[in-house]
Amino acid sequence: MKFISWNVNGLRAVCGKGFADIFEELDADFVCLQETKLQAGQIDLEFLGYRSYWNYADKKGYSGTAIYTKHEPLSVSYGIGVDEHDHEGRCVTLEMPEFYLVCVYVPNSQDGLKRLDYRMQWEDAFRAYVSGLAAKKGVVICGDMNVAHEEIDLKNPATNHFNAGFSDEERGKFTELLAAGFCDTWRYQHPGEAKYSWWSYRMAARERNVGWRIDYFLVSESLKDRITGTEIHNEIFGSDHCPVELCM
Repeated sequence: MKFISWNVNGLRAVCGKGFADIFEELDADFVCLQETKLQAGQIDLEFLGYRSYWNYADKKGYSGTAIYTKHEPLSVSYGIGVDEHDHEGRCVTLEMPEFYLVCVYVPNSQDGLKRLDYRMQWEDAFRAYVSGLAAKKGVVICGDMNVAHEEIDLKNPATNHFNAGFSDEERGKFTELLAAGFCDTWRYQHPGEAKYSWWSYRMAARERNVGWRIDYFLVSESLKDRITGTEIHNEIFGSDHCPVELCM
């Protein structure tokens, strides 16, 4: 099965940049989107052979996640089961016969780390949620995790040490998530390779490849041996993020 995850940073915007053609060319079993920035009824975007599931933020034009799938799920859930965290449209979960698929958009800690305390609470709640799923069957987690885990995961680690996405606190929570029984699939297959999935719109960062790897596929340890391929599609444009891929 082929999985794609992409933070589109506004689905209506990326639709004007060839999204439908890219979607068809990727030809995935599951396409997971983050930052759709939509409300219900604002877009009619369906693809032959796929059904789709959407989680919208209460706030207009903000956050939002969605999954397109060729395979009918056993069940679908929205959010992580904690009311405090479930008003920003950050998570969609499909239960499939052999695994759960979790599409997630992790909160950004923001400039000056002003939302770091909330982010830490969210991280603990999310880890508890996916650990609960993993107690039942294998779990595939994908999305914009808003953290570069190790120094190899961003171009300029020294100058970003205390910035959102590379703080010690955020990196530590990602380490805790992996320690709870999850594998970073791309790093597992590419242990020494620096490749990025997000670039700032400022200072020609993408042209200079001054990027960060903050988009991930994680799988529970029970699924690790099923990984057959991983990719970061930095040749695909349309957003400040590029799609990432898992095959298993």
